[in-house]
Amino acid sequence: MKTPSKAPATAKAARAFPTLALEIRLIGSSGGPVCGVDEAGRGPWAGPVSAGAVILNPDDLPAGIDDSKALTRARREALEIEIKARAVAWGVGFASVEEIDRLNILQATGLAMCRAIEALSVQPVAALVDGSYRFNLPCAVQTVIKGDSLSLSIAAASILAKTARDRLMVELDAEHPGYGFAGHKGYNAPVHSAALQALGPCPAHRRSWAPIRALLDS
Repeated sequence: MKTPSKAPATAKAARAFPTLALEIRLIGSSGGPVCGVDEAGRGPWAGPVSAGAVILNPDDLPAGIDDSKALTRARREALEIEIKARAVAWGVGFASVEEIDRLNILQATGLAMCRAIEALSVQPVAALVDGSYRFNLPCAVQTVIKGDSLSLSIAAASILAKTARDRLMVELDAEHPGYGFAGHKGYNAPVHSAALQALGPCPAHRRSWAPIRALLDS
């Protein structure tokens, strides 16, 4: 009799999806609404940094919310519509290239997060924030490393931050043609480097970034 074959030892366990466990725990300790907060665009050479803030309705959750990086563009855009329609409250905030250059990217990210929370129609008592840095926000903060893969609220915020910034980068591509912003969204890419060498930086570029500063100084 043939014995069933065992799964290969190298097979990976199925990835866990985000839940509301952290939100439920924090609501219990804080006694009020809890939002998830995440950013998009800390690393690019061009464009603003964005942040999303979301208070989800546990009784009306869109199916398939996940870390924005794990989703296709079409799925992110579909979920963005559902999140905005079904969440208790949502907000998006930006910090401009000028603010990034003046404040530094970390402080500008905190500014975008503050603006996202302030845009919420329901103000939260506490926020679950992706990462390990405790930003100074308009409510209590609990940081969550890899939060966009653990917390549904943070994952929802990551989707809103990403889709909002991607649309803005498409607009910047039309304003500053030749750099390919609509494709690479301002990140380091061969086509972006080649365009910078040929055209030089444009107003959408972060002048405090070393590669841009080097071109300006040359």
